[in-house]
Amino acid sequence: MSSADIHYLPEEPAHDAEIELINEEAFGPGRFTRAAYKIREGGPHDRSLSFVAVHQDQVIASVRMTWIAAGEGRALLLGPLAVRPAFKSIGIGRKLVAIAVDAARKAGAGSVVLVGDAPYYGPLGFEKIPHGQLAMPRPVDAERLLAVELNEGAVARLNGSVTHAALAI
Repeated sequence: MSSADIHYLPEEPAHDAEIELINEEAFGPGRFTRAAYKIREGGPHDRSLSFVAVHQDQVIASVRMTWIAAGEGRALLLGPLAVRPAFKSIGIGRKLVAIAVDAARKAGAGSVVLVGDAPYYGPLGFEKIPHGQLAMPRPVDAERLLAVELNEGAVARLNGSVTHAALAI
């Protein structure tokens, strides 16, 4: 298989069932207890900024983006990012992240936040958020709270409790 056999497309409602299966396979039932999942319970993800990778008409990977609020700041929460096991380690996840971050930039987002591994996301421009700046709704290892700043000062405007943007006052 070559990378030319993989197509990257905007997420559509028809992809939902396959995306759910990929996330179940990648994260198991424990995914429902994670902080990011709790935030996503507050409202829908932004389908226009979420993407899938397709191979032979099958969704093999996906990334979703959800608008969040923290203090006066607004950003996008990236995730879940999941790739089917048979397609891991060939750059599909990184390509989906790059596509999603570029779409976020074009949509005028100031930053993109995620909970993930710095060695994986660092080369994609993500850096650790200062300890104590954000409070997630469930425990999160502060070393895994990362952001890429798309507009100067956008990450600094994110302060306090993180919620789905639809719940922001």
